[in-house]
Amino acid sequence: MMKWPEHVIIKEVGPRDGLQNEAVTVATEDKIAWIHQLANTGLRYIEITSFVSPKWIPQLSDSYEVATNIERVEGVTYAALVPNQKGLEKALAANVDEVSVFMSASETHNRKNINKSITETFPILADVVREAKAAQKTVRGYVSTVFGCPYEGTISVEQVSNVAEKLLEMGIDELSLGDTIGVANPRQVEEVLTVLLKRFPKEKLAMHFHDTRGTALANVLMSLQMGITTFDSSLGGLGGCPYAPGASGNVATDDLLYMLHSMGISTGVDLDRLTEAALFIQEKIGRALHSHHLQALTSCRT
Repeated sequence: MMKWPEHVIIKEVGPRDGLQNEAVTVATEDKIAWIHQLANTGLRYIEITSFVSPKWIPQLSDSYEVATNIERVEGVTYAALVPNQKGLEKALAANVDEVSVFMSASETHNRKNINKSITETFPILADVVREAKAAQKTVRGYVSTVFGCPYEGTISVEQVSNVAEKLLEMGIDELSLGDTIGVANPRQVEEVLTVLLKRFPKEKLAMHFHDTRGTALANVLMSLQMGITTFDSSLGGLGGCPYAPGASGNVATDDLLYMLHSMGISTGVDLDRLTEAALFIQEKIGRALHSHHLQALTSCRT
């Protein structure tokens, strides 16, 4: 029988990856209030914003205000995405705990998302990682389109592995492997991780699944079987990539917690408090979130 892990780490990316793709811009004070709610659920990692140009992601144009006005809970890591040196300077000024850099395994998506080739991106990120480390910050790396690209289709495992190796050589502390457009299936997850785990320790890897085609939790289960115990998720299933057509929401944190807790796997997160936070942000964005947990809750109340 499969031996499941006793504990899984959940990294909440809703305030950044979730809100960046919403048509409605949530008020700064509501973002702050939501982050406070999330920090009181037992979550130990929250990606609070992104220090990218407001021209590209206007929904997160208040990144500095959010980062500097939250009341921080001891033991919670408050992280932010940065694209380059300018973004890093703002993130350090806001005193975020962790800096996240990002790039794609797909050449076309990387150019659409960052406006640079993969080769041109490496030295920029290397400078960011070096300076963030010098400032005593931990650094996380995201690789997008690991399991498929909206422009190029299937991406080779070798290409993913090469990009991962470059990022880890820069000194990042953890690498998140992203199924940006939600095309992955469990067999593909097994095949990709079989290759990567021969080159990199499992403790360095996290998984970032989107639920575009309803396979995210199945992919989480396969990842668990492969020894991965860190997962990104977004409360209520918020999220998507503005530069990846068809990329709907991330795997929902509440759905993920329900599954893990039902399996006897601990996360340290209180699902009831998380549900309250989901209902709060649902009201602020003015539309129903599509997590199965919230839909079941709503059905029970009617």
